[in-house]
Amino acid sequence: MSDAPSIPELEAQEARLTLPHFTYDDAWALGTLLVGLARERRAPVAIDIRRGGQQLFHAALPGSTPDNDAWIDRKRRVVERYACSSYLVGSRFRAKGTTFEASSRLDPDVYAAHGGAFPLTVEGAGVIGTVVVSGLPQVEDHALVVEALERFIAG
Repeated sequence: MSDAPSIPELEAQEARLTLPHFTYDDAWALGTLLVGLARERRAPVAIDIRRGGQQLFHAALPGSTPDNDAWIDRKRRVVERYACSSYLVGSRFRAKGTTFEASSRLDPDVYAAHGGAFPLTVEGAGVIGTVVVSGLPQVEDHALVVEALERFIAG
């Protein structure tokens, strides 16, 4: 896998990956796209898509475990709190010479600033939900979500 993206690269991804809308059908299309990409790679991941408090899509692929669902919840809460990707949040803490766990003052059993959770941002509405992948190293979880969003937006 490629090197970890820089903070400016992560910020640019989020600015670029804004959606014109996000419906139930969009959640299904994005979720099935992610499942397809993960299956091609035999990635042992769980995938979760939410809008507001509602889970719109969830899949667990072979090799994933209940721990992946716990990671999904912890990473998703970071996106909900900070309105940016869980990887970007963790990267910002690392850039300050510390860690999210040491300096955020948030319970690490509830929040995880590890890659794989990305905000679903709709033009004119802001962050309306999350898409999360768990099961690979954090850079790869993040990259899989970004790739799926890029393909989804490209249509």
